[in-house]
Amino acid sequence: MRRDIDRLRELDYLIKTLKGPAGGYRPEAGAHLPPMLFDDDQTVFLAVAPRTAAAGTTVAEDAARALAALRQVMPSRLHHRIDLSYITTVQPPAAAGGTPRSTLRS
Repeated sequence: MRRDIDRLRELDYLIKTLKGPAGGYRPEAGAHLPPMLFDDDQTVFLAVAPRTAAAGTTVAEDAARALAALRQVMPSRLHHRIDLSYITTVQPPAAAGGTPRSTLRS
């Protein structure tokens, strides 16, 4: 176990050591995201979701950057699935002039 902890520390993960009967090793909040494993469908979802959720919002640029970062590490066999995903967004009624506020009051 100590070798594993040492290896994680070599990879710049912050590991806190606690002494005593309830002690042990615990990861600390840090600047690095731990490695995550996703199947192909989950990876495609993670790439498509930011584009869908952010379309027409102030975070659209952040979503585009997140997608670019994800594409760099995703298997190339998935790129075509992402590229073929055409996303259509529908504006909520309030954004299109929708229901007046006075109607929504009880």
